[in-house]
Amino acid sequence: MSIVKSSLLMASGTVLSRALGFVRSVLLAMAIGVTTNAADAFGVANQLPNNVYAIIVGGVLQAVLVPQIVKARAHADGGKGYVDKLLTFIITVFFAITVVTTVAAPLLVSLYTTGWSTQQLALATAFAYWCLPQLFFYGLYSLFGEILNARSAFGPFMWAPVLNNVVSLIGLVGYIVMFGTDPTGKRNVADWSQLQISWIAGTATLGVISQALILFVAWNKIGIKLNLNFKWRGFGLRPALKAASWSLGMVVVTQIGGLVQTVVASSAVSARSNSVAVASVAAAAIAWLIFMLPHSVATVSIATAYFTKMSAHVHENRIDLMKNDLAQGLRTISLISVIASATIIVLAMPISRIFIGEYVGTLALANVLIALMVGLLPFSFVFMMQRSFYALEDTRTPFVFTCVQIALHITGSITMSVLVPHEWLVVALSLLTSTTVTVQAALAYFLLRRRIGSLGEHQIASSTLKFIAAGAVAAAAGLATLNLLGGTSEGSFAVKSILSSLIVDGVVGLVMVAVYLVLLKLLRVREVEGGLASIKGILRR
Repeated sequence: MSIVKSSLLMASGTVLSRALGFVRSVLLAMAIGVTTNAADAFGVANQLPNNVYAIIVGGVLQAVLVPQIVKARAHADGGKGYVDKLLTFIITVFFAITVVTTVAAPLLVSLYTTGWSTQQLALATAFAYWCLPQLFFYGLYSLFGEILNARSAFGPFMWAPVLNNVVSLIGLVGYIVMFGTDPTGKRNVADWSQLQISWIAGTATLGVISQALILFVAWNKIGIKLNLNFKWRGFGLRPALKAASWSLGMVVVTQIGGLVQTVVASSAVSARSNSVAVASVAAAAIAWLIFMLPHSVATVSIATAYFTKMSAHVHENRIDLMKNDLAQGLRTISLISVIASATIIVLAMPISRIFIGEYVGTLALANVLIALMVGLLPFSFVFMMQRSFYALEDTRTPFVFTCVQIALHITGSITMSVLVPHEWLVVALSLLTSTTVTVQAALAYFLLRRRIGSLGEHQIASSTLKFIAAGAVAAAAGLATLNLLGGTSEGSFAVKSILSSLIVDGVVGLVMVAVYLVLLKLLRVREVEGGLASIKGILRR
């Protein structure tokens, strides 16, 4: 299967999943709000397994599994025995981590919050007991998915989250039917019943369970069988453990960084005595969801498809081909990330209105979103370059440049907690994320270039500058269109209702994408020409 076809297959599943995820977030906002104490309590609890999952997918498993499985194929049994032992070991580790973190739920919640009342802490802890078991099933999903990716079966990994969102949506609809809506936080955190807590958090966990177990169907379809094998002695675990050790180190430092940011963000709750619409943990989570949409659809799909190919080229000692894969991946990622960033920044207000009913809250979320979107391109570049190091079986270097980013982020977060007014804390933290990830991208590029030589950076830079120029013109066209539709002042059509916001998002988004593609076609950007030709070929088939 070609890179383009594989990427489109993954992207289509991700698009549907993210669309359902948006609907889920809207229903969740209707049920418990965004700038409310209950929303922040659930946000912290549900963020605990999500944080670890994001790191697992982007770090340990990809760093260890795909390169090791590619190498194991040379064994007499095609790597079956080795893979069984490796999977058994990883499943055991996931189970142990899940048990420990679930037992430690009260401690974890207290670590991730500051300035919360006893009742809000109790609610967050109750949510956490239901949410933290997600860790094991996120791990299984990642594990099963990476095995499929190593076999070049990319689709199931990206389509399984659709089932997760469907189950969660059913749960939220059931919650709203039984308990009604509370978008402004009128319900006191002390008034939450055990049934409410278990329903909203339990159905979220049930979605993750279904997402993991459905991959068994894909395994059976392509003939993969899992035979648990606990005979770990002498099966060559050391290379995998060496690779995992640095990735696990990256987990630790990233978690520390996430901990500091969440604690600082949670302190913004104290400003709600003056304004109910202060952005805190829940608002940051929604902004991150929107931020991750183009990243998940484009960058993750492209990088995942190229990763297996790059690992094979490294194994064959064809570094030249691996570098070509990297350069092509970066240019394609840049093409999509630039227009995605521009579009979401221009439409920050009508997008935010979908999640929040009142204007002040919409404005608070929009500011967070704009600050975060500035960093999408360097964030995506880091993701792709990390995969290049993993293909080289180098997990130490990603650990190094991640440590630099986290150190800068922790220092900045602590400084902002003192200097920045609480109502602007989450905006400042989002802008800090964009800044530090830009530094991380620059350092990753420098270290990668030192490792394998020129990356075709002149061509990458030339293409990216063309994308940015076209994106700026598209943004101007989008702003003009938005103003023609009444702008984003209070009571305007763009922020009047969810339906009107969706209409504006669709119209302005189409205008911006059309302008962007026309300009790039006039500039004869080959990524656009090649991409459109590949898509047409796939559609014909």
